[in-house]
Amino acid sequence: MLLIGSHVSFDKDNQIYGSFMEAMSYGETTFMFYTGAPQNTRRSEINKDKVLMVKKEMEEKGLPFDKIIVHAPYIINLANNKDSDKYKFAISFLKQEIKRCEELEVKYLVLHPGSHVGCGIDEGIKNIANALNEVLVDSSVTILLETMAGKGTEVGSSFEEIASIISLLTDKTHIGVCMDTCHMNDAGYDLEDFDKLLDDFDKIVGIKYLHCIHINDSKNEKGAHKDRHENIGFGYIGFDRLIKIIYNDRLKDIPKILETPYIDRLYPPYKEEIEMIKNKKFDKDLKDKITKE
Repeated sequence: MLLIGSHVSFDKDNQIYGSFMEAMSYGETTFMFYTGAPQNTRRSEINKDKVLMVKKEMEEKGLPFDKIIVHAPYIINLANNKDSDKYKFAISFLKQEIKRCEELEVKYLVLHPGSHVGCGIDEGIKNIANALNEVLVDSSVTILLETMAGKGTEVGSSFEEIASIISLLTDKTHIGVCMDTCHMNDAGYDLEDFDKLLDDFDKIVGIKYLHCIHINDSKNEKGAHKDRHENIGFGYIGFDRLIKIIYNDRLKDIPKILETPYIDRLYPPYKEEIEMIKNKKFDKDLKDKITKE
């Protein structure tokens, strides 16, 4: 089974069941969502009945519930501790997100490592590791550190930085990595020979830590350090490269999640993009077709 999905919505009424139904409407076999708005701390109580409904329907469809992904909100920054109150808040809020994942019975939580904002890369790495050592105590959720584009003072744009964070963790049982194709391209990685990239990742980090891949094209050339996602096949990475990544045999058990932009900021492209991916055929008129529907 091709494990392909996208970032879908999560509202306080339908919660994970609404996320699941949206994903099904796009022809997906997995999906990713925030448990609340990524830019604020307002959160609704988790409805366990909705979780049971999704587990039952996914089992009936032969879809793996344990491949669902939650994305942590962007407001969590573990890399900077200059303001102790903000640093403590980030740790506390991440603990809350982990608890919500546990209530949702979701196994994986993707996290942007953070930005050091002047602390320096080494200090930023230490800050992230210190925070993770605190939040991962007794956690049943695996945090996936996302590979970043290197925009501004972001930490985690190189495999070496990700490996450094992991090396400082007391317990590595519930830590992993989420690759992002747009971010890796913008960070300067060559995605043409993805097997070689996976070999390099394995030597530096360890492929056993890889549990998710965000599949995005990029509006920028390799090494731009800008992090601007593009629709599949319409950017500098290109359709053929992304198809080779998606269908790489070494990644068959790893969920691939689209985070591509809405067309004209209004129309979700996921159904059409997933159809292209399943057919392995690029449709250069995709954007025009979506806006005309």
